[in-house]
Amino acid sequence: MINMNSNELVFIGAANWTHPAWTGGFYPHDLPQDWLLSYYNTRFHAVYLPESVWQTVPEATWTEWLNDTQGGFLFVLEPGTAKATAPPSERVLLASPGWMAEHVWWLDEYPDLRALAQRISQHAVTGEPLFAFSRSGNLALMEQADTLRRVMGY
Repeated sequence: MINMNSNELVFIGAANWTHPAWTGGFYPHDLPQDWLLSYYNTRFHAVYLPESVWQTVPEATWTEWLNDTQGGFLFVLEPGTAKATAPPSERVLLASPGWMAEHVWWLDEYPDLRALAQRISQHAVTGEPLFAFSRSGNLALMEQADTLRRVMGY
């Protein structure tokens, strides 16, 4: 079960925030590495972290990440195969496979914005959050999904 205390309905983001292709486009060339997450959070409000990433992160780094992001920013963690534990925070969501199927839309696999709009409308009825993530970090798709979110009033 995932604890959701946010009033947001639709969250747009990427799998991780360290995509090399973003340097010089999304991220300024001179932006220090340790500022990337904070900068990412100025535009997006969630990030998906693969199991191979989040299970190796020390507690001190989690504390830093949580301090470097705004209160409504969420970390969605890929369901793990091992018995790893997520850091204790309302902003860190350890997903289950069933929850992922209900709450995550993969932009790279389903770039159809009409279908995404229908999915957003379904979530609006239930009030359950929907996360639209790009595994590849396709900024164009992420921007389109975010524009759709705003046009729909979410």
